[in-house]
Amino acid sequence: MTKSIPSQVVVVSGTGLYTPEETISNRELVASFNQYVDLFNSENQQAIEAGELEPLTYSSEEFIYKASGIESRYVMNKSGVLDPARLHPRIAERSDEEQSVQCEIAIAACKEALAQANKSADEIDAVIVACSNMQRAYPAMAIEVQDALGIKGFGFDMNVACSSATFGMQTAKDAVLSGSARAVLVVNPEICSGHLAWEDRDCHFIFGDVCTAIVVESLETSKSEQNWEILGSRLQTQFSNNIRNNFGFLNRCDETGVGARDKLFRQNGRKVFKEVVPMVAEMIVSHLADESIEVNELKRMWLHQANLSMNLLISKKVLGRDASIEEAPVILNEYANTSSAGSVIAFHKHRQDMAVGAIGVICSFGAGYSAGSVIVKRL
Repeated sequence: MTKSIPSQVVVVSGTGLYTPEETISNRELVASFNQYVDLFNSENQQAIEAGELEPLTYSSEEFIYKASGIESRYVMNKSGVLDPARLHPRIAERSDEEQSVQCEIAIAACKEALAQANKSADEIDAVIVACSNMQRAYPAMAIEVQDALGIKGFGFDMNVACSSATFGMQTAKDAVLSGSARAVLVVNPEICSGHLAWEDRDCHFIFGDVCTAIVVESLETSKSEQNWEILGSRLQTQFSNNIRNNFGFLNRCDETGVGARDKLFRQNGRKVFKEVVPMVAEMIVSHLADESIEVNELKRMWLHQANLSMNLLISKKVLGRDASIEEAPVILNEYANTSSAGSVIAFHKHRQDMAVGAIGVICSFGAGYSAGSVIVKRL
């Protein structure tokens, strides 16, 4: 069947990045976690000796790097995370009249994206806030961001966990093609430190905080110095319980679940690795084929930054060989897993050197399972 090709060219004309001021190294994280282990084992010594409770074991820098490739992470609040008696960030409540934390970091990323795109607020028609966790149910974070930037039109929130950015990009592209928006801001404010179980040795090192922003518009309206044509986008979901967070407004309806371990991020890492890697690699390869792009034409893969081993294997399956660091750039060593923002950070930081006509793919994947592939070409 002949595929219809839209006559309108839709581009990414700008990206923005907000990085928190505070960072935590693996060494600092391990020292804090191991203090927590000592406290837990001491407080529960009798239950442990009676066989009623398993003692906690230390983490290590070597274990973290081998398991993930992560060396550090940025966080909104360092002192709370590193307090062994607390192990989660201190982020103060704000009044309804104050700008929310998530909105505040979104504005910073959006301003850079707008500056890159050479766009003003009155040239944007929609704001999509796409991320793993919203700090409140309503009003939508996107509407607050829209108001803070002085954008008319509309805004809405969406959540497809770690794939939220690429799902947001396709939604923005479709809005431009349909004519419902001239230009769309896709924003990914990820405060992952708030939903991480820092006391869990298997995952306490995974996440960091950040915010990214993307301007999607028609090439006809673009005033950017660098445009990336969206050649095609593909989304895929497949239900799985292997990555899950059960926190929600119904929790209070059964008091026995309040504060339970399942109300924070948890995953079965081995199953995720085994099931997601082939799914994502096959999606990229088939997406390229459907767009009549040969694998050897693919110059760069800006992959979701969750685990170094996953990215190395996905890129190898796509290319049929090991990828160079230029072909599959890595940022998770510095930023850790920033959920939906990871692939956008990689694109933001590692695209300026690519020649006109070069083709790459922005790909995210995670809970759901969900996966999104956006193929772009530098114009």
